[in-house]
Amino acid sequence: MRLLLKLVGLFLVVLGIYFLGQNIFFTTQISPYWWRDVSAAGSVIAILGGLTSLLFFRRATGDFGWILVMLGILLVFVTGRVILRPTSLWYFFLSFASLIAGFRLIRTGRLDF
Repeated sequence: MRLLLKLVGLFLVVLGIYFLGQNIFFTTQISPYWWRDVSAAGSVIAILGGLTSLLFFRRATGDFGWILVMLGILLVFVTGRVILRPTSLWYFFLSFASLIAGFRLIRTGRLDF
Protein backbone atom coordinates (compact mmCIF):
# COMPACT_ATOMS: atom_id res chain seq x y z
CA MET A 1 0.00 0.00 0.00
CA ARG A 2 2.86 2.37 0.82
CA LEU A 3 4.43 1.80 -2.59
CA LEU A 4 1.13 2.60 -4.29
CA LEU A 5 0.88 5.92 -2.40
CA LYS A 6 4.43 6.83 -3.43
CA LEU A 7 3.62 6.05 -7.07
CA VAL A 8 0.48 8.19 -6.90
CA GLY A 9 2.59 10.96 -5.36
CA LEU A 10 5.14 10.68 -8.16
CA PHE A 11 2.34 10.84 -10.72
CA LEU A 12 0.96 14.00 -9.07
CA VAL A 13 4.39 15.66 -9.07
CA VAL A 14 4.89 14.88 -12.76
CA LEU A 15 1.37 16.14 -13.49
CA GLY A 16 2.05 19.41 -11.64
CA ILE A 17 5.32 19.92 -13.53
CA TYR A 18 3.50 19.24 -16.78
CA PHE A 19 0.82 21.82 -15.98
CA LEU A 20 3.43 24.45 -15.12
CA GLY A 21 5.67 23.59 -18.04
CA GLN A 22 2.97 24.11 -20.65
CA ASN A 23 3.17 27.88 -20.26
CA ILE A 24 6.96 28.32 -20.20
CA PHE A 25 9.05 28.40 -23.38
CA PHE A 26 12.83 28.67 -23.60
CA THR A 27 14.14 30.04 -26.88
CA THR A 28 17.53 31.16 -28.11
CA GLN A 29 18.34 33.90 -30.53
CA ILE A 30 19.74 32.93 -33.91
CA SER A 31 22.84 34.92 -34.68
CA PRO A 32 25.25 34.97 -37.62
CA TYR A 33 28.25 34.81 -35.29
CA TRP A 34 29.34 31.52 -33.77
CA TRP A 35 30.44 32.93 -30.40
CA ARG A 36 26.96 34.09 -29.42
CA ASP A 37 25.64 30.53 -29.41
CA VAL A 38 28.40 29.35 -27.08
CA SER A 39 26.56 30.63 -24.02
CA ALA A 40 23.37 28.77 -24.97
CA ALA A 41 25.32 25.53 -25.31
CA GLY A 42 27.18 26.42 -22.10
CA SER A 43 23.92 26.68 -20.19
CA VAL A 44 22.83 23.22 -21.30
CA ILE A 45 26.24 21.73 -20.45
CA ALA A 46 26.31 23.47 -17.04
CA ILE A 47 22.84 22.25 -16.10
CA LEU A 48 23.57 18.69 -17.23
CA GLY A 49 26.91 18.66 -15.42
CA GLY A 50 25.33 20.03 -12.26
CA LEU A 51 22.51 17.51 -12.29
CA THR A 52 24.95 14.66 -12.93
CA SER A 53 27.13 15.68 -10.02
CA LEU A 54 24.11 16.09 -7.75
CA LEU A 55 22.63 12.73 -8.67
CA PHE A 56 25.73 10.55 -8.83
CA PHE A 57 28.50 12.31 -6.88
CA ARG A 58 26.56 14.04 -4.09
CA ARG A 59 29.16 13.68 -1.34
CA ALA A 60 32.17 14.59 -3.43
CA THR A 61 30.84 17.46 -5.54
CA GLY A 62 27.46 18.42 -4.08
CA ASP A 63 28.13 22.14 -3.69
CA PHE A 64 29.83 22.36 -7.07
CA GLY A 65 26.76 20.73 -8.62
CA TRP A 66 24.48 23.44 -7.22
CA ILE A 67 26.86 26.11 -8.53
CA LEU A 68 26.72 24.57 -12.02
CA VAL A 69 22.92 24.38 -11.96
CA MET A 70 22.62 28.03 -10.89
CA LEU A 71 25.16 29.06 -13.53
CA GLY A 72 23.18 27.22 -16.20
CA ILE A 73 19.93 28.86 -15.13
CA LEU A 74 21.61 32.27 -15.10
CA LEU A 75 22.97 31.69 -18.62
CA VAL A 76 19.50 30.74 -19.88
CA PHE A 77 18.07 34.02 -18.63
CA VAL A 78 21.02 36.12 -19.81
CA THR A 79 21.48 34.66 -23.28
CA GLY A 80 18.12 33.36 -24.32
CA ARG A 81 14.56 34.30 -23.87
CA VAL A 82 12.09 32.86 -21.45
CA ILE A 83 8.54 33.34 -22.66
CA LEU A 84 5.83 33.04 -20.02
CA ARG A 85 2.34 32.74 -21.43
CA PRO A 86 -0.52 34.09 -19.35
CA THR A 87 -2.32 31.48 -17.28
CA SER A 88 -5.47 31.46 -15.23
CA LEU A 89 -5.43 31.43 -11.46
CA TRP A 90 -7.31 28.12 -11.44
CA TYR A 91 -4.70 26.47 -13.66
CA PHE A 92 -1.88 27.82 -11.47
CA PHE A 93 -3.65 26.61 -8.31
CA LEU A 94 -4.24 23.17 -9.82
CA SER A 95 -0.59 22.73 -10.76
CA PHE A 96 0.74 23.80 -7.35
CA ALA A 97 -1.84 21.74 -5.49
CA SER A 98 -0.78 18.73 -7.53
CA LEU A 99 2.89 19.38 -6.77
CA ILE A 100 2.33 19.84 -3.05
CA ALA A 101 0.05 16.81 -2.73
CA GLY A 102 2.51 14.67 -4.67
CA PHE A 103 5.45 15.72 -2.52
CA ARG A 104 3.44 15.07 0.65
CA LEU A 105 2.47 11.60 -0.54
CA ILE A 106 6.05 10.76 -1.44
CA ARG A 107 7.48 12.09 1.79
CA THR A 108 4.90 11.09 4.43
CA GLY A 109 2.54 8.73 2.63
CA ARG A 110 -0.59 10.65 3.64
CA LEU A 111 -2.46 13.88 3.02
CA ASP A 112 -3.67 15.99 5.92
CA PHE A 113 -6.60 18.19 5.00
